Amino acid sequence: MKLSRPIAVTLAGALLLAPLGACGKKEDLKPAAGDPAPPLPVGAKRQPTTEELTTPDAQARPARSDELLKRSERRETDDFDLPPPG
Repeated sequence: MKLSRPIAVTLAGALLLAPLGACGKKEDLKPAAGDPAPPLPVGAKRQPTTEELTTPDAQARPARSDELLKRSERRETDDFDLPPPG
C-alpha cells in the first residue's frame, strides 16, 4: 500500500497539468527576429499567407461519404478488376 499513494499523487498531478500543454497563442506565425523570411515557393507570384499554408486542399483531406446503403445495388463493372496472374 505504500506504493499506491505516490502513484495516485503522480497521476493526479499529470491530470492537472495536462490541459496546460494544450495552451497556445492564436495569432499569425511570424519569423523570429533576425531570421530571413521563408523563400518564395517555386512558381508562386506572391508569398502565401499562413491561412493558405495551414488549410489542407481537397486531395490532402477528401470529403467523406457516410451514406449507408438503403438497398442492394449491382456493382458497376471495373475494367481494372483483373484476376491474379498465373
